[in-house]
Amino acid sequence: MPFHVFIIMPFGIKEGVNFNKVYGEYIKPALEEKGYNLFRADEELKAGEIRADMFQELLLADLVVADLSIDNPNVWYELGVRHALRSRGIVLIQGDIRKYQPFDLYTDRKLLYHIKDGKPDPAYLEVDRNALAEMAENTMSSWHGRRISPVYDLLPNLQEPDWKTLRIGGVREFWDLYDAWQRQLELSRKAGRTGNMLLLAGEAPVAAFRADAWFRAGHSLLKACQYEFALEQLENGLKVDPEHLKGLQDKGICLQRLAAAGNPRYTTENARMHYQGILQIDRYSKNPETWALLGRVDKDAWIELWRQPGAITGEMRRVAAEEDALLRNAIGSYTKAYRYDPSHYYSGINALALMCLYRHLTGENRYDQEIDIMSGAVRYAAECEEVVSNIYWAKATIGDLEVLTGTPGTVKAAYKEAIAKNDKRYFDLRSSLEQLLLFRDLEFHSEQVDSGIAVLELALQRLAKPQDQWQPRMVLLFSGHMIDKPDRSEPRFPADMEPAAARKIAEVLDNLGAGPDDMAITQGACGGDILFSEACLERGVNVHWMQPFKEPEFIRNSVVCSYESWRQRYFGAKSRLAGPIRNAPDELGEPPRGSKPGYPYERCNLWLLYTALAYGIDKVRFTCLWNGGGGDGPGGTAHMYDEVNKRTGQVYWLNTNSIF
Repeated sequence: MPFHVFIIMPFGIKEGVNFNKVYGEYIKPALEEKGYNLFRADEELKAGEIRADMFQELLLADLVVADLSIDNPNVWYELGVRHALRSRGIVLIQGDIRKYQPFDLYTDRKLLYHIKDGKPDPAYLEVDRNALAEMAENTMSSWHGRRISPVYDLLPNLQEPDWKTLRIGGVREFWDLYDAWQRQLELSRKAGRTGNMLLLAGEAPVAAFRADAWFRAGHSLLKACQYEFALEQLENGLKVDPEHLKGLQDKGICLQRLAAAGNPRYTTENARMHYQGILQIDRYSKNPETWALLGRVDKDAWIELWRQPGAITGEMRRVAAEEDALLRNAIGSYTKAYRYDPSHYYSGINALALMCLYRHLTGENRYDQEIDIMSGAVRYAAECEEVVSNIYWAKATIGDLEVLTGTPGTVKAAYKEAIAKNDKRYFDLRSSLEQLLLFRDLEFHSEQVDSGIAVLELALQRLAKPQDQWQPRMVLLFSGHMIDKPDRSEPRFPADMEPAAARKIAEVLDNLGAGPDDMAITQGACGGDILFSEACLERGVNVHWMQPFKEPEFIRNSVVCSYESWRQRYFGAKSRLAGPIRNAPDELGEPPRGSKPGYPYERCNLWLLYTALAYGIDKVRFTCLWNGGGGDGPGGTAHMYDEVNKRTGQVYWLNTNSIF
């Protein structure tokens, strides 16, 4: 969705200037040309209403444009409110009638526009519009730069308010729309529909909302191990909210996982420097989770050095001891995390475990005093855990402590107690086992470790390993022309060309080796969509349809609009789909207010694309049956082709000009 702009300026004719003309002839066309949505408070509203709207806009607008041509008290007041609420997103303009610059903003850059006879000067109007559009674009694209507000620039430790906590009761319509959007976003998150979340992020009315959705979508993609696509969403959010802690932490995890996977564009050092950058932010300098994540970087780097494929136990122990510098770095970070928050037992047990391994590997006792002190503190913190979903990890922490300081009997008892609180979560038990296998590789406390391994392995045997959610080998995305209506003046996909199109689609699928391990996504319209669906179904591909409207309306608009015979083929393919048809109004809500008429089709294209990309950018293969020209309206094959080409080169264009 476009940026939302609030205009601060006088109304009517003031001091010989017709500011309604300035707005209508200069500001409005300049910014609407860039696709921005503009709002200017209406002076005819009642005082209470205009103030509520005004405060809400000054808080949430992506960009505020303030006209300082004259010394209007309302303009100065509103600009001061914006400077106090937000640190960025402000453009100052003024007509060339001003004779002096106010002291408070003397050094702030202001864009000059030309006035003649109290109106925008026609001789300079095009130049002035272009300059305003360029300044607005530069302001929004340099969000990470210096704080524009003098309040935040001179008070660097001042933090912007949380917009969610500052609802203005009188502006009910705005927040009702937000609440409806928020409900759809949360339903999508719970259902694991990351593609929905990405589409909804782009539909948020202001950037603050979009950032929130991008962070959530990024976290969902991170959980699904789609690290590169997750990173893209997190960085979108961080452009708006550069110091969002969870977003920054998730970005670091993505960088670390991409490096661990061998992606040549990312290294462990990228993740390490990223976490160090977070800790340079004053309010996060003692954040325990970030220090623990930094510790994990060095811990994983240390393990990678000695845990090589084919290495034997004694050799692993020797290399692990030699690489003690990385081990000490990890211990230092985990220890700081625990000192900053003694209730953070995750960092505490990691620090203790690595200290004990250091003593075991090197024979040095440099951490003995800390081990003695921290052991009791970590045990107490774990025993104080009250959050039900964390009880297993608290109990498992006590099991890990017994491995470090107890006996085989106490280890066995502690892990049994943890397992009793596990609620059959397979991967939690597997994670605990992995830690013990690491100890075994380094020949640490063998009796205690073997006792714990035996308990956990028995528990895992009793649990059936959960079936991983099915993941397609390829995601076959399709968009193509519908069959021409009988009265179409300029043929595009004539009905008699259907066999030729079907053959070309089949060739692409055969060349890709499409089969039961793959997923296909399209809308199900007459013509290309149904031909593609039929060809995929013949090859055992799992076909899914996603549509811009509820099914009856879609059938009217896109199935029987040309020939009634397509209805039977539609329902024949539908009966063999891999799942129920999904429609945008039910899953995403109605399109945003003020959307252009063809937006539902563009929306569906993006929904299809984001859903496909959520399975992994490298898996997506896009086939389009297209003449290379523009569509009959917004949201056609041309739109989908452009959107896919921005992200992946895996495009198979069946050019109807040559086929037909």
